[in-house]
Amino acid sequence: EVVRPAILWNDQRTSEQCAEIDRLAGEERVREITRNPPLTGFTAPKILWLRENEPEAFARTVRILLPKDYIRLRLTGTIATEVSDASGTGLLDVSARTWSEELLEKLSLDRSLFPDVFESDVPSAKTDGGGLLAAGIPVVGGGGDQAAGAVGTGTVLPGVVSVSLGTSGVVFTALDTPNYDPAGAVHTFCHANRAWHAMGVMLSCGGAVRWFRDLFATDYDTMNAEAASVAPGAEGLTFLPYLTGERSPHNDPWAKGAFIGLMAGHSRQHMARALMEGVTFGLLDGFRALEKLGATADDIRVTGGGARSQVWLGLLADAFGRSVTTLEADEGPAMGAALLAGVGVGLWPDVKTACRLAVRSKTTVEPSGENLNEAYARYRSGYLALREWNQT
Repeated sequence: EVVRPAILWNDQRTSEQCAEIDRLAGEERVREITRNPPLTGFTAPKILWLRENEPEAFARTVRILLPKDYIRLRLTGTIATEVSDASGTGLLDVSARTWSEELLEKLSLDRSLFPDVFESDVPSAKTDGGGLLAAGIPVVGGGGDQAAGAVGTGTVLPGVVSVSLGTSGVVFTALDTPNYDPAGAVHTFCHANRAWHAMGVMLSCGGAVRWFRDLFATDYDTMNAEAASVAPGAEGLTFLPYLTGERSPHNDPWAKGAFIGLMAGHSRQHMARALMEGVTFGLLDGFRALEKLGATADDIRVTGGGARSQVWLGLLADAFGRSVTTLEADEGPAMGAALLAGVGVGLWPDVKTACRLAVRSKTTVEPSGENLNEAYARYRSGYLALREWNQT
C-alpha cells in the first residue's frame, strides 16, 4: 500500500530540511559521505519534511522505495534498490556504496526503512510467482534514469560526455574515483558500471521548451524554424530557464525564469531563439562545472527528445565548441536498462563490453563557428543581477 503521492524531483518545498541535515550531521561531513550537499530533490530532506509535516503518514511508513524499486516490488515481491538511484537519496555513502549508518543515526532514521542495496548489473531478485512476473525470471538492480541513460549512450569511460535533453537537462561523465565538488555545482553518484559519475543537472530544459510551446499554442517544428530564423544572441534578448529553481551550478531553489532585454522590436521568433539559447547555456554551465572537476570531453553524445532538433544540436555544438553525436537508440535509459539486464544474465561479461558492442552512433553535428560568447556572458550576468531580488 502506498502511503502518499510521491514528492517529485523538482519540488522545492524542502529547503529548510536541507539546512537541518547540515546542522544535524555537519556540513562538511555530509559532503564527505554523500559527495553532495543536501538538495531539495533528494530523498532525505523529503523524509524529514514528511516526518515534520505529515507525522501520521510517516508513522504508517514501513519501507521507503524509489519509483523503479516500487515497480520491482510489484513485479517480483522483492524489496531492493541499487547504488546509482540510492545515491540521490542523500543517505548513501557513495564511496563505500552502501547506506551510511552515521547519517541515518544523526537524522534519527531507522535502517529498516531502507531496502538492501545491490550493484546495478547483478540480479536483485528472482521471481517466485508472488509478483506480476512468472516464477524464475531474474531481475537485475537496474539504474537511476541518468545512470541507465549513460549506459545506453556508452558513457562509461572518462572522456565521454553525454547530454540528456529531457524535461530536465543533464551533462554527464564517468569517473574512476568518486571526486566531488564541495560547493555542489555538480553531483557525484555511484555509476551503474561499478564506478562513479559526475553530472550537472538543470531542472528546466525540455520542460522550459514545452512551457513555451504550450504558452504560445505552437508546435516544436514551428519553434525550431522560428528560432533558426533569428541571428545568434537573439538581438540582445536573454532567457533564464529557472522555471522551477535550479541545481547546477547554483543550487538555488529561489532562482526564477525571466526574459531579459525584451523590447518592442522583438517577436515570438526572438523569444524562441532566446529560449533555446538559454537552455543551452544552462547545459554549458553544467559542462564547465564538470571541467573544473577534471572531466574531459573527447566525445559528446546527445540523447532525449531534444536530440531530434537540429537547431538545438547546432546550438550545443557551437556553445560547447565541439562536435556532438546522436545515437541510433535515442532513448538512452531504456537501452541502458536492457544492457544492464543483459550483463546480469551473462550475455556480456561487463557493462563496458556491452556498451562497446551495442551502442551505435547516428549523426554528428559540427560547430558552425557562430560566436555565442557575448550571449552567454549576458546569461551569466542576468542570473547574478536577479539573484538577490529572487530571494526576497
